[in-house]
Amino acid sequence: TYNQVLQSLSNQRIISSTFFFNRLARQLDYPDHVRPGKYEIRDGMSLFKLVRQLNAGRQTPVRLVINKIRTKEELAGKLGRQLEADSLEIIRFLLNNDSLKTFGLDTNTVITTFIPNTYEIYWNGPFAKLMKRMTDQQQKFWEGRRTAAAQAHGLTPLQVYTIASIIEEETNKKEDKGLIASVYINRLNKGMKLEADPTVKFAIGNFAIKRILFADLEIESPYNTYKYTGLPPGPIHMPPIAYIDAVLNY
Repeated sequence: TYNQVLQSLSNQRIISSTFFFNRLARQLDYPDHVRPGKYEIRDGMSLFKLVRQLNAGRQTPVRLVINKIRTKEELAGKLGRQLEADSLEIIRFLLNNDSLKTFGLDTNTVITTFIPNTYEIYWNGPFAKLMKRMTDQQQKFWEGRRTAAAQAHGLTPLQVYTIASIIEEETNKKEDKGLIASVYINRLNKGMKLEADPTVKFAIGNFAIKRILFADLEIESPYNTYKYTGLPPGPIHMPPIAYIDAVLNY
């Protein structure tokens, strides 16, 4: 509300007099046009410029850095700390197939929408608005040469992303990425089981495990690539772009 904005500006000592701010704000009809958002207020900004900025809703974009995320819960927590939408609203969206169907996704594949990068976005608005932005960015990322490279290997973007997510958990060595990709893709082409330890860790829900035991290999999960042939139904991690490209250029 307008009174909350006024109180906030006063408490943070951004304005020294609520009287003059209030007078100017009412002249510009701001009390009836409060726009939620994140605003950068510079030192030395005049009262007139401040009111005009708030009245026009001229927000400052938030720099959203997305990387190193394994689970939807982790993603919801990260986004909830930086955006108006809280983590509960976000995780409900990410776990709802009806919501995701609009974007051609499900709960297994939704992570593929997020390509690790730095994005400038506005702080406020429903989470569905951010999903639309991420979907658009995803399409731009894949269109052209990357999709052509995936098709040349007989793979879809989803499969490339999933393989890259497994490799990212296997190694941090740049020189090994392409080699490991070739091993897994050869197994796929031969109809063999991938037998990738990181997928078992994901199925268990614990990436801190140092050793996979024989009992772990029997866990019932579509992500257990020791038990089921082919790729898991979705990625186990949000792989960096370098790992995606390593799969495309294996």
